[in-house]
Amino acid sequence: MHNTLRQRICLLDYPPGTQLSEIALAQEFGISRTPMRRVLARLEEEGLVHSVHGVGTIVTDANITELEQAYRLRVELTALTGRLDPVLPDTVFLDRLQGLIDRAAEMAVSGTPQSFTVLDMEVFEALLELTANEPLRQVLERLYYQTKRLWLVRAIKAELDLQEEYEIFLHELEAIQLAIRSGDLNAVAQIQQAHISMSFNRLLQKKD
Repeated sequence: MHNTLRQRICLLDYPPGTQLSEIALAQEFGISRTPMRRVLARLEEEGLVHSVHGVGTIVTDANITELEQAYRLRVELTALTGRLDPVLPDTVFLDRLQGLIDRAAEMAVSGTPQSFTVLDMEVFEALLELTANEPLRQVLERLYYQTKRLWLVRAIKAELDLQEEYEIFLHELEAIQLAIRSGDLNAVAQIQQAHISMSFNRLLQKKD
């Protein structure tokens, strides 16, 4: 439930300002209000919703000014994934990565901002497996989903060159694949860090 609601928020199925009904969501998932309340509380801890007394649970805004510090922290912490408890990938992971690269290559032909965001989420979750440091994983996951909507908001507003964005993403994955094949997980982390930083700077150029 948590992952489903988080994805809906990040894909703007629930745009900023949307009021989430605890009762309606509990009915949708076929559960009581108590576990749904816990899910909404977790989303609030992650900064994706906030509770307003007398109103309910509201999806937070995706404002680059407010999230700038979170984005910068994400850039810095990503570099640590190659140094803190790195996990060498197996053949199953490599096959999975190849599948993601193949989908990224198709993105330039048939991609949409939403489908790109879904793919980016899958790539993030996959690459997060390259570190076994659980505290680092938890913080990076929180920062990622806090900031993920920023790109999609800009893309929907046609403020980004989507073709360029898709090509940059594909090149990043191909570079990561080469680094993994050479056994250099520190390089993998540095590639990710550089691309997150460049993406952030592109967003800043479109800052309101």
